Amino acid sequence: MAKSSIRMSAEERRESVVRAAMIEFARSGYRGTSTESIARRVGVSQPYLFRLFPGKQAMFTAAAERCIEETWQVFDEASHGMTGEDAARAMSDAYMGLVEDRDRLMMQMQLYVSVFAERTGGEDEIGATARVLWEELFNRVKERIGGDVKNATEFFAHGMLINTLVALGYPQDHWVWAGFEEAGDESSANEGSG
Repeated sequence: MAKSSIRMSAEERRESVVRAAMIEFARSGYRGTSTESIARRVGVSQPYLFRLFPGKQAMFTAAAERCIEETWQVFDEASHGMTGEDAARAMSDAYMGLVEDRDRLMMQMQLYVSVFAERTGGEDEIGATARVLWEELFNRVKERIGGDVKNATEFFAHGMLINTLVALGYPQDHWVWAGFEEAGDESSANEGSG
């Protein structure tokens, strides 16, 4: 086999770096993650990383963008062709599967923490990017469920509760999850009475 056929292209290597960065940032946060740990996970040198990305912040931004975009892809696929409550329920169910990947969930949570940490240091580049990403996701969900801000807010409020329960390690059969089942039953009862 020729040596060039087993080498990754720069784009494939960049993809590997983004995936590795998501894991490293999820586990150690922005401040606690070194570019060395990302390079080690990918199996490349730090100088090579910097040929693909200008710095650690660019790697974090790429990881955050990927995390939010993958969340939308899961929502979009689950709710394709649906609107309203049906779309919200489908996206919510899909999100439960998505957050079983703890690294993906923690990358999302680290994004929020990193915005706060950066702002305490007097900077806001990560925050500016995070707000754009989050707003895009919010607007996509809002449109999918019918354009109502209140319903979109409730959807994301439930999502944040899911994030909290999963991050804290509550198994899905723990009583703290019971409210989700009751909300689903209540929603079904309301649909039947309409």
